[in-house]
Amino acid sequence: MKIDLTETTSSKINKALVQGRRAIGTPAIGMVLTLVIVTDEENAYDALRAANDASREHPSRTLVVIKRVSRSPRDRAKARLDAEVRLGTEAGTGETVILRLYGDVIDHAQSVVLPLLLPDAPVVVWWAVNAPLDPAKDPLGALAQRRVTDAYAAEQPIQELSARADTYTPGDTDLSWTRITPWRSMLAAALDQAPCTVTSAEVTGEEFNPSCELLAMWLADRLKIPVTRKVSDGPGLTAARMESANGAIVLDRPDGSLATLSMPAQPDRAVALKRRDTAELLAEELRRLDPDEIYAQSLKYGVDRIGDGRSGNPGSGNPGSGEPAAGESAPEKPAAKKAAKKAAAK
Repeated sequence: MKIDLTETTSSKINKALVQGRRAIGTPAIGMVLTLVIVTDEENAYDALRAANDASREHPSRTLVVIKRVSRSPRDRAKARLDAEVRLGTEAGTGETVILRLYGDVIDHAQSVVLPLLLPDAPVVVWWAVNAPLDPAKDPLGALAQRRVTDAYAAEQPIQELSARADTYTPGDTDLSWTRITPWRSMLAAALDQAPCTVTSAEVTGEEFNPSCELLAMWLADRLKIPVTRKVSDGPGLTAARMESANGAIVLDRPDGSLATLSMPAQPDRAVALKRRDTAELLAEELRRLDPDEIYAQSLKYGVDRIGDGRSGNPGSGNPGSGEPAAGESAPEKPAAKKAAKKAAAK
């Protein structure tokens, strides 16, 4: 069922939701949270489809906020709110309200969203594109217990990670971190099966891929070892290698689907490690609404300690260039060289 509302208000949208539920005989109970999606018109379809798929696991009221910026000064000054209410089969297992904001109301999106939140239910805000520099201080982000961004969708993904570390607030997370959950699980399980002391590690994947950088940061933070970042053609993250006295533990996924796990004194085994779509990533993030402390520690550890590599990425150690890898600090110059430089400058 679809209900179109033009030049409407939040109060009229709430009435339309009540009337729609009565018409199709669907009660409001059963929805566990409110998911607010902030996107543009171009990416709204894909974001809404992912949210509908995720709602099968997490029935929710989905509010899609689309800010329509007009080029005409006359239209830009006119505030208007259009809405599309979807219920029943059109909205997965919950309710969907698509909000299109025009004019001055764009700067007050939180005043439109606030009356539409489910009472006594947690709120999650997901920026499908164009996430703010500080999600927690964003007017919409301030309404949420959980704030989801995606550095991979940014124009400069690696610099986006630095911004996430500088402004991190408990409740922040990023889909680039969610993408490496299976990798972290497999590597941790491998160390449980073959206990050993890891001396160094290497992460291989696409250049400017934030998930590769985050995996390197996580390994460096948890194992306190130097981690080298290497570039491959992808797709995405392709390999992780941990060196130990007993031999190398290697998780290699060259095709983005099937990986091979190699461990010392054990036969190689094939493991399913396919690249997951956005709906699966979003569903995983909605399973937990408490702060992700491991993400925060890894993010801050990496950004604080990892030097720029050959591509200008934090987390990309450039072997042979004298630049530090993850977990390593840059060597200090001898005092004699410093004194000689000062003398030459004088």
